[in-house]
Amino acid sequence: MELEDIIKEENIVFKKTKLLNDKPLSYCPGCGHGTVHRILMETLEELGIDEQTIGIAPVGCAVMAYEFMEIDMQEAAHGRAPALATGIKRVYPNKYVFTYQGDGDLAAIGTAETMHCCNRGENILIIFINNGIYGMTGGQMAPTTLEGAKTSTSPYGRDVSTMGYPIRITELIAQLPAVRYVTRQSVHTPAAVRKAKAAIKKAFEYQAEGKQGTCFIEFLSNCNSGWKMSAVQANKWMEENTFKYYVPGDIKDNFKLLKNPIVEL
Repeated sequence: MELEDIIKEENIVFKKTKLLNDKPLSYCPGCGHGTVHRILMETLEELGIDEQTIGIAPVGCAVMAYEFMEIDMQEAAHGRAPALATGIKRVYPNKYVFTYQGDGDLAAIGTAETMHCCNRGENILIIFINNGIYGMTGGQMAPTTLEGAKTSTSPYGRDVSTMGYPIRITELIAQLPAVRYVTRQSVHTPAAVRKAKAAIKKAFEYQAEGKQGTCFIEFLSNCNSGWKMSAVQANKWMEENTFKYYVPGDIKDNFKLLKNPIVEL
């Protein structure tokens, strides 16, 4: 390597991870999916475990995740990613396994698979993107849609008397005894991204120990298309509304509850 090239290499403060290819992301501009993809792949590269990792993405906005991540990926039926991840982990116990799921997938059609996988304490990481709406299919109300929020199927706002309350699935998961690490993060600011990346790293480090216990990371994200806002407006709305109901932070770490997962309505 020439001296000039060495100097250029030493002056680099950031470069794209080799595990995220150059295909244009299919997500709407301003969506949090792309940022989560980046820090997830950065973490795998930094830990040096990309060739030992298998990811599973089901139906939803991230249905094409395997097109962007340069690791082994599997596609699961809608809501069934934890079941598929269980099978893969049991066949290949030395592999690192994660699922990448949206709120409509994980907290609706996949609720049973999610809860029972976590109740068994499968040694995997579940990544849960919560934007409070069905982003892929037209902006319908999701299990996580906030009270009063307007969607294509709740045009007058979510009425809890007939539609039920938004489900805090992460708090429910935290109460299961076989769940090891549960946290809620976001990626809407540089500081939030740093915390989110640290959470991903911790989850894979726990998985490396080979012990029983599921790691569960919820990422709060905007959906500026579904919410009918600009990306800047959507992030501001998320801070002022979503964060009040879905409070960011660690909930459970290494089988110990860090805060009461039962939140008053």
